[in-house]
Amino acid sequence: MNVYSILKARYLINEDATRNWRFIVFLIILAIIMIANTQWYDKKVFKIVALTSEVKELRSEFVDRRSELMQLKMESTVSKTMEARKIFPSSVPPQKITVRKPEEKGFFSKLW
Repeated sequence: MNVYSILKARYLINEDATRNWRFIVFLIILAIIMIANTQWYDKKVFKIVALTSEVKELRSEFVDRRSELMQLKMESTVSKTMEARKIFPSSVPPQKITVRKPEEKGFFSKLW
């Protein structure tokens, strides 16, 4: 086979051209599959990047909300809010009340 016959594409019209055409069709299908796979991979990468940035944003929002909640739960903040409603903190500290269960007597101690 010389260069002139390759340039004229005689290998596509010869009697054994079906074998060549099958190989060319196989290469075209393989190239299409590779392009589709690359596109699918790129789409997944972009989705992962978007989700990662969304997770970072949500995490920072969570930290902000948690610090706001800590601020709101502080006793001084609660007492200031209640003073606006004319509810003041007690001057007497709270006392813990403990309730003791009466001891249950056993069967023999109830008899005697």
